[in-house]
Amino acid sequence: MKKIYLFIVGCLALMTTSCIGDLDTMPLDDNNLVSEQVYSTTDGYIGVLAKCYGSLILTGQQGGDGGNGDLEGANEGYSGYTRLLFYLEELCTDNFLMPSSSNGLRNCLNLNWTPSTSVVTWTYQRLYMSIAYCNEFLRECTQSKLQDRGLWDQMKDDYLNYRAEARFIRAYCYSMLCDLYGAVPLIDENTGVKEIPVQVSRKEVFQFAESELKAVLGESGTTEDVLKAVGTAEYGHVDEAAAWFLLSRMYLNAETWTGENRYNDCFTYAKRVIDCGVYPLASDYRHIFLADNDQCSEIIWPLTQDGNHAQSSAGTNFYVKAFVNGPMNDYYQTGVGTKGWGNVRAKTTLVDAFDPADVMFDVNDTWGDNKADKRAQFMTALPDQVKETWDANLAMTSTFTCGYGYIKWRNVTKDDQISEGGDTYTSIDWPMFRTADAYLMAAEAVLRGATNGTREQALAYVNEIRDRAYMYGNYEKAGVRSVNGRISDAELTLDFIMDERQRELASECVRRTDLVRFGKFTKNNNWDWKNGERLGADVDDMYKVFPIPESEMTNNPTLVQNDKY
Repeated sequence: MKKIYLFIVGCLALMTTSCIGDLDTMPLDDNNLVSEQVYSTTDGYIGVLAKCYGSLILTGQQGGDGGNGDLEGANEGYSGYTRLLFYLEELCTDNFLMPSSSNGLRNCLNLNWTPSTSVVTWTYQRLYMSIAYCNEFLRECTQSKLQDRGLWDQMKDDYLNYRAEARFIRAYCYSMLCDLYGAVPLIDENTGVKEIPVQVSRKEVFQFAESELKAVLGESGTTEDVLKAVGTAEYGHVDEAAAWFLLSRMYLNAETWTGENRYNDCFTYAKRVIDCGVYPLASDYRHIFLADNDQCSEIIWPLTQDGNHAQSSAGTNFYVKAFVNGPMNDYYQTGVGTKGWGNVRAKTTLVDAFDPADVMFDVNDTWGDNKADKRAQFMTALPDQVKETWDANLAMTSTFTCGYGYIKWRNVTKDDQISEGGDTYTSIDWPMFRTADAYLMAAEAVLRGATNGTREQALAYVNEIRDRAYMYGNYEKAGVRSVNGRISDAELTLDFIMDERQRELASECVRRTDLVRFGKFTKNNNWDWKNGERLGADVDDMYKVFPIPESEMTNNPTLVQNDKY
């Protein structure tokens, strides 16, 4: 099933090592020089499209940190996109701790990054690199060029769908640049190679991504470059449900990003995802994060991983190995044996988001079947392990004993078998978008004032998520404890939604965005090691966005830096 990246290696051997030759100049030149040989076959086109997808989870041309990385001068493992997202969306929040100071991780933990912080720079470059690949593909995947290359008859029925996928990926990247950095340069397939890209406002970045998504949904008056109908795309490729989802996420954050209330639009598109019925909630929450999650009904857009063919230390390999260390394999089947790194632990605020009775690990119940909330997946059984992320001297030291492990990612199948790829690299697909988030977005939109939805609907959506978490009602399963975890209308508040999103989506790289939207990122909410203090302290509001990297400011003197950096 995981076929989308299989053409990458053969096709990209003909491409330049990086998308620009010298990525220190990104994004001044987004021209990705690709040999005519690549575009001489249908497989070549599919390979480049696969690279557009793969650039978001793979790290280079060889795989497995093979030394031929996409970003010149960057640590290949650290600089993979989904791993970078953890540093920028999870490490700086109330969810997770890493004690490392390398590559700017301590800056992320303490919320004191600068324009020269490595992981901030690499994330920016990664997003523009993916945009460059998409722009290159769009320039080459046209009717005239397909005709000139003798490929028209072979590709005429598919090329518009392929173009729509590239435009979707580009729109996703711009939505993330809008979220993380605000006002950034806008580059599309028509930008000249020698042009200095023009920085536009955050609102204009938002509007560009929005217009592209509307276009590939056929909602902008055009019938070209349209995504495949929901449920009809090959696994790993996006269909129109992914665009619905992304629009919903953008509209939920529109008031933060652009000052505009778009909650009605958020509810509309989230409801489309829910009502289409093609991506129903998985019957068991725990199955979403396993090595056979390519069979999971809930994942709308997976970034595929394969322990044999799509290896990376930056994808789900990181989310297993960084979250476990070798001794944990003595307590449960991690799927990576003794190869875990163990340098990520849960902060006390994440642990405390769950009922204490559900937190403790039972060596006789390694899947947590007897828990009430099955999302409370923590490792608490290591010798001398404590919940606090500080030692007896009130210092941050080894994560092996300070803080609980978070173990919802496992490189095993539902049957507790190690994946076909073995224990060196994971085969867990990364769930970029999944339906549970649409339920929570729709509910939050109502509470924020969407008039096209009702509190009754919002409550039903939240309780559906909780039914699944507590294996109640339609989710009951033999041998698994079922508990009624439903809440009342009086309990349905925005603060409850914020906490429920933490329980449901921890480690899925939306937490910083959520906290900013709720007004609880820089102030009004503290957690371990925020601002470098053990119990946390407020920081300046400048940290609601990341700085434009110093290297980009140097290369493009027309850029305006974000306030106070």
